[in-house]
Amino acid sequence: MPNLKKAERVELIFNTLQKLYPEPPVPLDHTDPYTLLIAVLLSAQCTDERVNQVTPQLFAKARSPEAMVKLSVDEIREIIRPCGLSPQKSKAIHRLSEILIERYAGQVPAQFEALEALPGVGHKTAGVVMAQAFGVPAFPVDTHIHRLAQRWGLSRGRNVTETERDLKKLFPRDHWNKLHLQIIFYGREYCTARGCDGRVCPLCKECYPERKHPKKVHKP
Repeated sequence: MPNLKKAERVELIFNTLQKLYPEPPVPLDHTDPYTLLIAVLLSAQCTDERVNQVTPQLFAKARSPEAMVKLSVDEIREIIRPCGLSPQKSKAIHRLSEILIERYAGQVPAQFEALEALPGVGHKTAGVVMAQAFGVPAFPVDTHIHRLAQRWGLSRGRNVTETERDLKKLFPRDHWNKLHLQIIFYGREYCTARGCDGRVCPLCKECYPERKHPKKVHKP
């Protein structure tokens, strides 16, 4: 059985993900745009599971910018220590909370440029907040999505920015937000970093039945 053409792979992947994860939940526990922003910031180089274990204690003390700035950076750092990178993340959380009060009346702005200008908030974090808090089409690409896009032959991007560009061209705009989550869940369940090398999981095998060697993935 020959390898599928790109258009066939896109259709197969899209339909498979729709069947497996028709309504994917947001992995990070939150109640509003601010708590989502903080949770996504904490998730950098940390698992969502760990973040969800830490945020209840943090949000019990401060679930708004006004409450957060009343905590010291050291207090924040001590709470979020299990998430890693706590010195940088605690400073970013405190300062971005100050900025939200100073410039946005304590509200999280619903614009990519404004979000990306906040301390500790990169393009991917801004994309997650825009998609999941405000429903604006975005396709945030993390290392997991980057890896699967390479294995499935959807992108040859050498970084997450190039991969995001390629994925946006392949899939309908009104499905970007859901697909972002669907790919993450599929990667965790079937196509993990060590559990699949591009020849093991169901989608990799269907897309490339003739693949003989592990798929080399560009490091983002």
